[in-house]
Amino acid sequence: MKAADGAPRELPPIPADLPELVARALAEDIGSGDLTAQLIPAARRGRARVITREAAVLCGQPYVNACFAAIDPKVRIEWSVAEGAAVLPGQLLCEIDGPARALLTGERAALNFLQLLSATATAARAFATAVLGTGCTVLDTRKTIPGLRTAQKYAVRVGGAQNHRIGLFDAVLIKENHIIAAGGIAAAVARARAAHAAAPVEVEVETIDELRQALGAGADAALLDDFSLAQMREAVAINRAAPRPLKIEASGGIDADGIRAIAATGVDYVSVGAITKHVRAVDLSMRFSWSDP
Repeated sequence: MKAADGAPRELPPIPADLPELVARALAEDIGSGDLTAQLIPAARRGRARVITREAAVLCGQPYVNACFAAIDPKVRIEWSVAEGAAVLPGQLLCEIDGPARALLTGERAALNFLQLLSATATAARAFATAVLGTGCTVLDTRKTIPGLRTAQKYAVRVGGAQNHRIGLFDAVLIKENHIIAAGGIAAAVARARAAHAAAPVEVEVETIDELRQALGAGADAALLDDFSLAQMREAVAINRAAPRPLKIEASGGIDADGIRAIAATGVDYVSVGAITKHVRAVDLSMRFSWSDP
């Protein structure tokens, strides 16, 4: 279920590889040690306030918490807003208290996660809100930042959109090159059924005739690649009249200005690579104050 603004009423599960991603992020930044933080007396404590300089959907709290916990378990974080909440420019996101060295060492990795995932959730929220009331669901794609797929797909769900397949291993998506190599849509679907009986099978189609072939082959879904609005409406009508209708997904160069018109054609899903591919990090600021050792 979703809230009126497209936000999920319940947060998605935290990805199982979060500890691995955080450890890798800290390792690439800290390496053999934070040379500059060592200039600070070990006993000095600090306090930091993280604010946003722009409107966004906040996402990434578990990653921030894990970053600082891995550096020093004595760091304490108090969040002022909930994960998935909409925030305004100048709004306080959290206050962080602990050993000054730990705060300085963890700042960059923590903010990198928070900026990227908030940007992803913000984009997802915008697209999900644009299709409210149409019955259409917005999906992400595999066009994610290398190494951060699970984190970005978590952020997509925090933003109110949904995930397509996570990778090549959890669903069959037969595209043009697969069709050619397999000898046609019917042959490709038959081979997919024989090899992966439990996996959903989707076929990318470029024409109405190919949609009819996917219907005849017994696929589960059809992806309409770069169809016009008129072609989408025709495809939806043909599909609904079929004895065994497919789930219909629209894809290809979809932006926020055109997505509602696409959703209104009656397609079940619209997949948008821009949610994860075209993100610009949310502008955040971490401001420090210090106490005497």
